[in-house]
Amino acid sequence: MSLQSLRFQLVYKDEYGAKSINRTDIHDFPRFAHRGLLLDTSRHFLPIKVILANLEAMAWNKFNVFHWHIVDDPSFPYLSRTFPQLSQHGAYHPYTHVYTPSDVKMIIEFARLRGIRVVPEFDTPGHTQSWGKGQKDLLTPCYSGASPSGSFGPVNPMLNTTYDFMSMFFKEVNTVFPDAYVHLGGDEVDFSCWKSNPDIQKFMEQQGFGMDYSKLESFYIQRLLDIITTTNKGYMIWQEVFDNGVKLKSDTVVHVWMGNKVEEELQKVTEAGFTTILSAPWYLDYISYGQDWQKFYRAEPLSFKGTDAQKKLVIGGEACLWGEYVDATNLTPRLWPRASAVGERLWSDRDVRDLNDAYSRLAKHRCRMVQ
Repeated sequence: MSLQSLRFQLVYKDEYGAKSINRTDIHDFPRFAHRGLLLDTSRHFLPIKVILANLEAMAWNKFNVFHWHIVDDPSFPYLSRTFPQLSQHGAYHPYTHVYTPSDVKMIIEFARLRGIRVVPEFDTPGHTQSWGKGQKDLLTPCYSGASPSGSFGPVNPMLNTTYDFMSMFFKEVNTVFPDAYVHLGGDEVDFSCWKSNPDIQKFMEQQGFGMDYSKLESFYIQRLLDIITTTNKGYMIWQEVFDNGVKLKSDTVVHVWMGNKVEEELQKVTEAGFTTILSAPWYLDYISYGQDWQKFYRAEPLSFKGTDAQKKLVIGGEACLWGEYVDATNLTPRLWPRASAVGERLWSDRDVRDLNDAYSRLAKHRCRMVQ
């Protein structure tokens, strides 16, 4: 039985205000093993106290995976021991807006004591503008006609130095983050810079890729996955990596996030035999007027067509709060109690669907969290 069930559902105040508990037999267990929450600390830096407060709230809502989207285009706040220049040049501020090794260790331990895994995400080859500020020659130079434009695109997939760097960097990540998995991203790669670069064009020709730049992306991802395999970590990837036909290890977790044709994607991924988590219905950075928690609550991860064996491969899901318009001032009220609806969907039985009943419990639970 979850300790949160005991704490929030069985303990009550008697007429004198004393806390009591009735003798009760209860069978309580999660429907899905992976109940995650993604926070983005690159678009806006999130102070440690905000992350810790939300880990506490995650525990209250029975989430057990903190997906830490730690770096991205805007900033690189992760302070690497091996490559300190990445945050020195890529963070918003090299001292006040970074997560030091001791900060990361504290966050992981704080989470562990609450039954929460920390899965870091280092997304490549796209979403890497901040990486290039501290690591020379990592990103692809873009061209305007026959001359370099001065801007840079995704990671340069044709240089051996790229893979030497990734090998050393992920060796460090393996020692810093104890979880069995790392999230490697792989989403939203813009091919326009690669297409503009004459050296990349020659490389494409040599490799026999023609004009299919998704093959170049797959070439890079394949090399990266081989590097991760040597660290003995499993990996999670966004769905585009699977969609592009990259050869994946059998224990790869495919993260389905794109809003169109979700059921079709789940069907395809599970048919191929891959473990899957779902985020498409639970992008909490999108806000609307009124009680939008209801659509999060109604979402059903197993509504796709497939065999029982396929449905067992869906191990859960994640609520995602991307940080373009979210910082320390508005993160908590935007996230809670809306994420509580996702927490219940991933914990409770499929038949627990009554919106009125959920509303009365959610309203009380919100008051508990505020208190």
